Amino acid sequence: MSDEPAVRELRLVVTADDYEAAVHFYRDVLGLPERAAFSSPDGRVTVLEAGRATLELTDPGHAAFIDDVEVGRRVAGHVRVAFEVGDSAAVTAELAAAGAEVVARPTRTPWNSLNARLEAPAGLQLTLFEELGGEGWGPSGGDPSDRP
Repeated sequence: MSDEPAVRELRLVVTADDYEAAVHFYRDVLGLPERAAFSSPDGRVTVLEAGRATLELTDPGHAAFIDDVEVGRRVAGHVRVAFEVGDSAAVTAELAAAGAEVVARPTRTPWNSLNARLEAPAGLQLTLFEELGGEGWGPSGGDPSDRP
């Protein structure tokens, strides 16, 4: 068996009804660098770099807990996209000015990050999280002693 991981990249594929607005928002406003763009007679696709990727799986109870901490009530659907940023308050303001709806302003979490929640183009709910240092362990929270 090889030491090489079986999966080399996580790619979240989102179908956007307003393709140009979505590309502008995620590439030009949020600042995700464009890796590639392709077009055919049937349509277009743009691949944007989003830094390191992880797949975070949660059960309904923990998803409700995260929503309660970040927003105060259950609001996320089946999929929520979390981006680590350097300044969650500033990025929240930038994305709101570009058309995202702020669901919850940046809130300090029990896992020591500053998290904001937005409804963004292409029907995505976003968490913007800023790590504040210490032993926090990401946007989902929980007790770090529970980590595998």
